[in-house]
Amino acid sequence: MVNSKTHPVNVFKYCPRCGSANFPATGSRSFKCNDCSFNYYINASAAVAVLLFNEKGELLFTRRAIEPHFGQLDLPGGFIDPMETGEQAAIREIQEELGIQIHSLRYFCSYPNEYVFSGFSVYTLDLAFLAQTEGLHQMTAMDDISSFEFYKPQDVNLEELPSISMKNIIKELIQREGTY
Repeated sequence: MVNSKTHPVNVFKYCPRCGSANFPATGSRSFKCNDCSFNYYINASAAVAVLLFNEKGELLFTRRAIEPHFGQLDLPGGFIDPMETGEQAAIREIQEELGIQIHSLRYFCSYPNEYVFSGFSVYTLDLAFLAQTEGLHQMTAMDDISSFEFYKPQDVNLEELPSISMKNIIKELIQREGTY
């Protein structure tokens, strides 16, 4: 993975503190500036995925309106903002992407992912939450989604999901069917 041209050790060239080019990788996920002694570690960013089912037991999926993975299926959600909880992020993301309010938010599972954006690998930990809403009929595709669709988890073509974490969340939904 470190050999990937999008891995941070192959992208970062300058110290973010002093701007020095003397900023070598000291491992597969760390850097140390030889001029100002700044240490930087690559850690996972937190993100959320929201699992919403309709009355037929079909799961809500969105279509991406932006790169990366324009036009592909995804679960609604996104990055957690600084000082925001996972639950707050799930509520905010659903409001931003679909214009509805959710409730009965409950943690389901988490999976790691590599999200390549602008030629840079962002490693994430994607937290999946089960949620409910009375507003499915009021949804509007907004923000970074172009549309939405419903599928039974077992009927989803996993090849349409670009993210390994989303594939794993769906696999876990299928495996634990009826227990959530």
